[in-house]
Amino acid sequence: MLPKDSQDRKKAAISTNLKQSALDTHLREPTAIEKVVLYTDQLFHEAAIKWLITTNQPLQAVEHPSFKKMIDIASRASKGVIIPN
Repeated sequence: MLPKDSQDRKKAAISTNLKQSALDTHLREPTAIEKVVLYTDQLFHEAAIKWLITTNQPLQAVEHPSFKKMIDIASRASKGVIIPN
């Protein structure tokens, strides 16, 4: 290579290296992670009351054997419960 050409290439390489590169290709939106709420008796009690009121259920609904069975099954789920629509 010619001496001037190699000097020009060195200058071009140095000026290219001095420029800050963009992070746009490295950044991305975080995926939504559903927050798992830890179980407490108080929290379950509040949720049951809210369910009774908002769905207009009789108070005896939470005492029904099928409701208790459903809750017992759901309580054993290790990865949450998906309720079919």
